[in-house]
Amino acid sequence: MSRVLFADHDFPDVDLERDIFARADLPVELAQCRSEADVIAAARGCAAILLQYAPITAAVVAASPSLGIVSRIGAGFDTVDTAACEAHGVWVANSPDYGVGEVATHALALALASIRNVVRYDADVHAGRWHYLSGGTLRRPASLTLGIVGLGRIGKRMAHVARNVVKRVIAYDPLLIDGDFPAYVERARSLAELAAQSDIVSLHTPLDASTRGMIDKRFFAAAKRDMTLVNTSRGGVVDVADLLAALDAGILRGAALDVLPEEPVAPDSPLRADPRVILTPHAAFYSIEAEQELRRKAAQNIVTWWRTGRPDYPVVRGTRKPPGN
Repeated sequence: MSRVLFADHDFPDVDLERDIFARADLPVELAQCRSEADVIAAARGCAAILLQYAPITAAVVAASPSLGIVSRIGAGFDTVDTAACEAHGVWVANSPDYGVGEVATHALALALASIRNVVRYDADVHAGRWHYLSGGTLRRPASLTLGIVGLGRIGKRMAHVARNVVKRVIAYDPLLIDGDFPAYVERARSLAELAAQSDIVSLHTPLDASTRGMIDKRFFAAAKRDMTLVNTSRGGVVDVADLLAALDAGILRGAALDVLPEEPVAPDSPLRADPRVILTPHAAFYSIEAEQELRRKAAQNIVTWWRTGRPDYPVVRGTRKPPGN
C-alpha cells in the first residue's frame, strides 16, 4: 500500500501528525532525512512526503514515480524544487497563514530591542555597568520611519502592529497593486528608495531567485545612515558579508536576525561576536498555538489531497492523482 513519508522534523514528538494520518487510515513512515540521497532512499513507494527541512530536489522527484504531493511544514518552500515538481505533475503545498501574528510581533520586538538597546543594557547591567548611556544614544521611536520589504500577510500585520509605534510606515512590494497597500502605508517604488528613507527595515519576503541576496552592498550603499535591519523572513535574502561590512562602516546601527543563510549560526561567526547584532534561533513563528496550527495544516494538505485530489493550500498545482484514483 502507498504510504506517507514524514521526511524530517525537530519536534519533541509527532503525536499530532500520527493522529491525523491514523484517522485518515494513511500509513506513515518516519525518517530524519538530511540529504538528497536520504530522501531518495526513504521515499521509495511513497505517494506523499511531509517535510520540515529535507531537500526535495529534481533528483528526488525524478527518482519517485509514485510521488503525488509534497507538503512543507512552514510557509516557505525554498528547500523544494518547485519547477521539478511542476514538470513531473507533483503537487506542492504549504502552511501559509499559521503564524502571521507571531512573526510580525517578533519582528517588532526585535526592532524595539535593537533601537532601545535592550539586549546591550541587559549585558551591561549583568557586567556591573549601570548608566543609561552605556549602550550609546537613542532616538525616539515615534520619530522614525519603518520600511517593510514584502507586504504580504506578515508584512501587512507588521505594518499594523508597528504603525502606532513609529512615525511613518513605507513598504516595497513590486507584486502588489496600489490598491493592496493599506491606507497608512506609503509605497516605495524601488528598494533603493525604501533604503534611503527608512530608519528601520523589516524583511518579510519569500526566498526565490529574485530575492536571494537582495539585501546586499547595493542596498546598503543606498541606505539611510544608522539604519536598523530586522530579518524574520529567510536568511538567504541577506548577504551576511555585506551586512557585516555595513555595520563596520556605520551604515547600520544594528541588526536583529531570526534567520540566517546557514542555521544554526556557526560558533566562529562574526555575528555572534558583534554586540550590535541580536540573534534569535529561527523562533519568530513559534507559539504553542502557531506550531499546532502549522503542523496540522501541513499534514491535512496530504489527507485532503488523498481524498479529493487537491490539497488545501497548493503552491504548485500538480496532475498526479492519489492512489486508487
